[in-house]
Amino acid sequence: MIVLGIDPGTANTGYGVVRGDDARLGGASLVECGVIRTRPRDPLASRLHEIFEGVSELIARHQPDALCVEDVFYAKNVRTTVVLGHARGVVLLAGARANLTVHELPPAEIKKAVVGTGAATKEQVQFMVTRLLRLKSVPQPADAADGVAAALACLMAVRVPQFSMTPLSPPPTRVARA
Repeated sequence: MIVLGIDPGTANTGYGVVRGDDARLGGASLVECGVIRTRPRDPLASRLHEIFEGVSELIARHQPDALCVEDVFYAKNVRTTVVLGHARGVVLLAGARANLTVHELPPAEIKKAVVGTGAATKEQVQFMVTRLLRLKSVPQPADAADGVAAALACLMAVRVPQFSMTPLSPPPTRVARA
């Protein structure tokens, strides 16, 4: 399974493409990571178009089975949250146009899957991404490592069997025969 993980942003959109190896081997490998950079002085519409085109090109090149996008976090600055929502929107659109299964994970859930705690720092996420994928160095810049973490979290969630919380019916009572 190949997952494209995205850490959306209007200045830098981080991405990571991770391949889940055979479940019996229990491994995953990094295919590619990086950032889609936009020019800060360009109009928002142009920047969003660049992000859409960049994500669409990644999808065409890697043919992922799923897209995992970091969900909205609520910044202190409302404008930041709204603009981030625009970037997420064009990423979701690119995934939908390619008929991909799209997963949206909150940042804390991604951190918990990769590090073990939802309150992990960026440095802890980078360290664990490096360890889990057996890399020689940390994916750079940090936005790329966050995209890789999103892909890894999605891959881990797919591997974990989903159990329903419905109670099991009691076993049938056996009557002893004399």
